[in-house]
Amino acid sequence: MGRTRIGLALGGGAARGWAHLGVIESLADIGIKPDIVAGTSIGALVGGCYLSGHFKQLEKWACSLSRLKMLRFMDLKLRGRGLIGGERLLAEMERHIAGASIENLPGTYVSVCTDLYSGHEIWLRKGPLVEAIRASFAVPGFFEPVNVNGRWLVDGGLVNPVPVSACRALGADLVIAVRLGNPMEGVTPVEEAGIAQLNGVETPLPAAPVAPPSMIGAMMATLNIVTDRVARSRMVSNPPDIHVNARVGHIALTDFHRADELIELGREAVRVARHDLKEALDGLHADTHRYRFFQPARRLTGRRRRAGL
Repeated sequence: MGRTRIGLALGGGAARGWAHLGVIESLADIGIKPDIVAGTSIGALVGGCYLSGHFKQLEKWACSLSRLKMLRFMDLKLRGRGLIGGERLLAEMERHIAGASIENLPGTYVSVCTDLYSGHEIWLRKGPLVEAIRASFAVPGFFEPVNVNGRWLVDGGLVNPVPVSACRALGADLVIAVRLGNPMEGVTPVEEAGIAQLNGVETPLPAAPVAPPSMIGAMMATLNIVTDRVARSRMVSNPPDIHVNARVGHIALTDFHRADELIELGREAVRVARHDLKEALDGLHADTHRYRFFQPARRLTGRRRRAGL
C-alpha cells in the first residue's frame, strides 16, 4: 500500500484568506504537510506562495498592509472590464514569484477558476503560477477577467468555493478543508426565522444594519451570499475528511489590513480541530491499519474528473 496523500483545500474569502496563513503554520507545527494543495481565489494565492517557497514573504507583506497601502494597490479604473486594474498588485506578485511555473512546484497544485462564458469549473494545473493565481481571484466587476488559452476566466468561488473535489480527483486520500466564515453546520438567523414562521411561530427577522451599504460593500456582500450557498451545497455532496472552520465572518471581505488578527484566527481554527487532526495523523503514522481513523471518499473518475488547461 502506497503512502497516504494529504490534500489541503483552501477556500475563497477575499481578505479573510489571511487566516489560511495561520492554518498552514499550525498544521506544520503538528506535523501535517499537504501533498496536494487546491486553492480558490485567495486560497489559490496562499497555496501557490506556500508551495513555491514564498510563504513567509507573503505573510510579511500581508502584515505590513494598512488601509492606505491597500488602496494604493487597488488602482481604480473608470473604464475597462473591472473597477480595479490590478497592475500594481500583479507587479507585486511578479516581484516575488515571477518565473515560477506550476509544473515545477514541489507538490501538486491546482488553481480553481470559472469560465466566464460557459460557467464551467476550470482547473489550472500548468503554466505560470502568477497567471493561475490572478485568474482564480478575478472577482467579476472588480478585476478584469484573465484570458488563459482562449478562455476568459474569473473567480473560482462562483463554482467551487472550497475545492475538496479537486483534491480528491488529484489523488488525495485524506482531505482537510479550510472554510473562511462560520461553520457549515446550522442555519443563519434569517433562516431560523423563516423556519419558525413555517412552523406557525411568529419570530421577527434580525434587525438590518442602520447604515446602508456602499456600492462595493453591496457587491462584496452579494458575492459572499452566492459563494456561501455554493460552498454549503458542494461540501454536503463531497465532504472533506476534516473541516477546519476559521471563524472570521465578523471581519469584512475588504479588511486586508487585519492580517495579524486573521492569522491568529486561523491558528485558533486548527486548535479547535486538533483532536480530529491528531486522530488522522496517528492513522497516517501507523504502519498497519492505515485507514483506521478515517475513510477516504471515492475519488472522481471519468466524466466527473475536471481537465486542467
